[in-house]
Amino acid sequence: MNGRALLERYDASLRGLARKGRLRTLGPRSGLDFASNDYLGLARSKRIAEAVAAALAAGTPVGATGSRLLRGNDPEHEALEAKAAEFFGAERALFFGGGYIANFAVLTTLPQKGDLVVLDELIHSSAHEGAGVTRAEAVVVAHNDAGAVDDAIVAWRALGGTGRPWIVVESLYSMDGDRAPIAELIAVADRHDAFLFVDEAHATGVYGPDGRGFAHDLEGRDNVVVLHTCGKALGASGALVTAPAALCDYLVNRCRPFIYATAPSPLMAVAAATALDIVADEPERRERLAGLAALAGKRAEELGLPVSGSQILPVVVGDNARTMTLAQALQARGFDVRGIRPPTVPEGTARLRISLTLNVGEDDVSALFDALSEEWARRQ
Repeated sequence: MNGRALLERYDASLRGLARKGRLRTLGPRSGLDFASNDYLGLARSKRIAEAVAAALAAGTPVGATGSRLLRGNDPEHEALEAKAAEFFGAERALFFGGGYIANFAVLTTLPQKGDLVVLDELIHSSAHEGAGVTRAEAVVVAHNDAGAVDDAIVAWRALGGTGRPWIVVESLYSMDGDRAPIAELIAVADRHDAFLFVDEAHATGVYGPDGRGFAHDLEGRDNVVVLHTCGKALGASGALVTAPAALCDYLVNRCRPFIYATAPSPLMAVAAATALDIVADEPERRERLAGLAALAGKRAEELGLPVSGSQILPVVVGDNARTMTLAQALQARGFDVRGIRPPTVPEGTARLRISLTLNVGEDDVSALFDALSEEWARRQ
């Protein structure tokens, strides 16, 4: 058997993806930013860059060189965790290398055998992946339906479930831009002695007092765990899990993705800590982003498109190929808008995901919607 024959099954899979309009390729950054999650424009922040440069000059290493339990625990990690716990109002915080691994880590460690994990159907794939290998039983429920969460727990109890339920949601959904019913969900959690795990990835830095997220008034409770990513509005990388101290200590002792992974760069801890300061010190960033979201919502409404009410606006096209053609047309006109296809979104809901950031201004948003209107009409 020659080498090409060994690769045939992979080639065949790629050809199948291409036939379905789902083949993905890597492309460069180009055009106005309507695709990133750099909501507050902090990825190129001069203040963050200066803080990182000062840390380097003071001897902070680029790499952690080991896991946190070996020689990879740097003062910068601990300083970030202390700052984050205070900022978000939690008892403790734990720094992970990214949001995906943090979601996976929590769900493969904290829910125990005999527990139940209840997932919103549109939650991040990292949560689905973690629930897929958790020791607990897992069930998926209808999107943003607190009643369905309650029904799932009641049905599980009726069948003999005796452990703790874990309700797992995003506070702001990454592909639809809509909010979770947090108040209803914590009521369900309290009624059933359940934990509520809230992924604030797309809300951290943008919503709540000082950008503390939609679950800000729940932090510090014994039955609430929250994930705050550092690579979106905070402009750095990594993720923070905020939780009761007992749960953070349990993660340090039992969480394999934490124990066996090289720690995040100490410089990223410096960057994330500085970003938290900026978010608190510069509320005008959130105000400007809210203004862009309001303008985009108004323009979307004029085109007869649904309005999410957040900085994430989905334009559902449906067909994969048509979605990518529309995205490419907008890119050719200087707007970096990306097409999102299954399995990232459900079958038949391929879409443009318009992401608003402070890397653009009001004139840019208006120009994008003018172009979208023209390109959409051209393809009817």
